[in-house]
Amino acid sequence: MTVTEEIRNRLEAGLSPRHLEIEDQSEAHRGHAGFREGGESHFHVEIHAAQFGGMSRIARHRAVHEALGKDLMGRIHALSLTLEE
Repeated sequence: MTVTEEIRNRLEAGLSPRHLEIEDQSEAHRGHAGFREGGESHFHVEIHAAQFGGMSRIARHRAVHEALGKDLMGRIHALSLTLEE
C-alpha cells in the first residue's frame, strides 16, 4: 500500500470526511530536505469534515495527526493541510 493510500484510509476511517483530496507534492521538492526518489514524502491534504465544527485550527490539525497516527506521520516529511467544516 502506498503512503497516499494509507493517508486516505486512515483519514476516511478517523474523520469520515465529506470531501478529501490528497496531493503528493514530492516532485516539487526534489533537491530539498526530506525528498525521496519515488515521492511520497511531501503532501497537501484538503479535508471537509463535520467533525471540525467548533474546533480551532490547532485542534483540527491535531485531529488529523491523531487520525494518521505517529507511525505514518513519522514517514511523511512535510504535510500541509486545508481543513474546513
